[in-house]
Amino acid sequence: MESKKRVAVGEGLLTGPLEQFEEVRLVGTRCHDCGEVMFGTYHSCANCASEEVEQIPLSREGTLWSYTIINHCPPEPYKGPKNPFIPFGEGLVEVPEGVRVVSILDCPLEEIKIGMKLELEPYVLYENEAGEEVVAWKFKAK
Repeated sequence: MESKKRVAVGEGLLTGPLEQFEEVRLVGTRCHDCGEVMFGTYHSCANCASEEVEQIPLSREGTLWSYTIINHCPPEPYKGPKNPFIPFGEGLVEVPEGVRVVSILDCPLEEIKIGMKLELEPYVLYENEAGEEVVAWKFKAK
């Protein structure tokens, strides 16, 4: 059986072979002039405006900095479960490079604690109109 093509949920957010989730990483941009690291792909530094930047893979591990519980179904383009809607945690996860990333938290709601150690978990969010599997990320308890 032929596997479906996979694409990232957004351009410049994920790196690595999407067919091998254990190899997938979030993308960061590091400024060569001031050292600032940002989540995602940028062509200039948000801190000093330098164009001397490079894309880097971010760590797969992080620490929960803050969170909230989403109790009501978000509006479109939300692609998660809707009928029935399942409440979920969403957090600000700090990776060792100093970047904070907003992410779904894949753990029981009662176990979510600020400071908990987390690990990146890429997953197929949905299948798009072209029949491709769209890969997103969440963080799970380590």
